[in-house]
Amino acid sequence: MNGSTMLKSVCLGIAVLLGVAMEANGVFMLVSPADWYMAVPGVTSTGPFNQHFVRDIGLIFLLLGGAFLVGAALPRSRILLWAAPSIWLLGHALFHLWEVAVGICSPSVIPRDFPAVTLPAIIGILLTLWAILQSRGLAAKAA
Repeated sequence: MNGSTMLKSVCLGIAVLLGVAMEANGVFMLVSPADWYMAVPGVTSTGPFNQHFVRDIGLIFLLLGGAFLVGAALPRSRILLWAAPSIWLLGHALFHLWEVAVGICSPSVIPRDFPAVTLPAIIGILLTLWAILQSRGLAAKAA
């Protein structure tokens, strides 16, 4: 396996893992919103439980996860399918950082939120950039 093939396998594997994790989170939010609210570190400090809101966001996570999974399977649509959820994830991460910047949350939430909020945004952006570079390489080979 050459380096390019290995990188492709790693990127697709990460996209699938990210998609599955988001699907699982979305299902958890839809099926058991109160349990999700209590189980996720820091969520209880963001405001009172709102079943409707948790389920709304659960639907978003199903869409995000689905986009990463379908993008892994459909190279021609991959950029759009990965860019769209990555933009939402980036906005979500920036919103969390904004809350710290304006004093709504203390800086101690940054490391707590990093694995579930910031890291998925970084991964999504990196996957999208790889997909862009991959498509340009394929386009150059076809020309």
